[in-house]
Amino acid sequence: MSDATLHAVGQDPADFAVQIADSVESFIVAVTEVAKGEDPDRAVPFLLLEVSQLLLAGGRLGAHEDVLPDERYEPDLGPEQDVDELRERFALMLDPVDVYSEVFDPYEPRKAPVAHRISDDVADIVSDLRHGLAHYRAGRVTEALWWWQFSYFTNWGPTASAALRALQSVVAHVRLDQPLQELDGLDTDEDLAEDDLAEQAGRVMAEELGGSLGLPGR
Repeated sequence: MSDATLHAVGQDPADFAVQIADSVESFIVAVTEVAKGEDPDRAVPFLLLEVSQLLLAGGRLGAHEDVLPDERYEPDLGPEQDVDELRERFALMLDPVDVYSEVFDPYEPRKAPVAHRISDDVADIVSDLRHGLAHYRAGRVTEALWWWQFSYFTNWGPTASAALRALQSVVAHVRLDQPLQELDGLDTDEDLAEDDLAEQAGRVMAEELGGSLGLPGR
């Protein structure tokens, strides 16, 4: 076990909570700024960086001992903050590469990959993180840590990991001057099928992405 892991497991809960909350808030602020579209050419590289940094906090949560909430039932937080605008902004900004294929669980055999959207992923991650942040800001530190840790294992961790692979792949295709392949036979949900975004994504070539992402070629 590394020193970093030992530190995460044995760290003072109050200090640990502050550090995780800082990472969570930093991610939310950063992706919200990216979604404004003021620098769309750098959206994918920025998201790659922010998701990578968030997963470091997730790894620390995963290495930390189990956090148990103070109360049996979760306190009512009231209405959840809407993430639809964030989702729609990223869907528009990432349109050529928004849809990607993903295996839900590498240890669970599946007949075919399923379709995901980076825009959905980012919005879902933000929603999970905001939920815990609301507890944290209300002074329920243990509840916040429990939620962030639990949802890291069950939702935002796998979602962020999948999105990271997709974002890294887009950047790699551009850097290596490799055309994107068509997503043939991708099992999409109804919305994806109606929009036909998977077919659109497959037709986009890496050289077309190079101009929109602001990344140099070889």
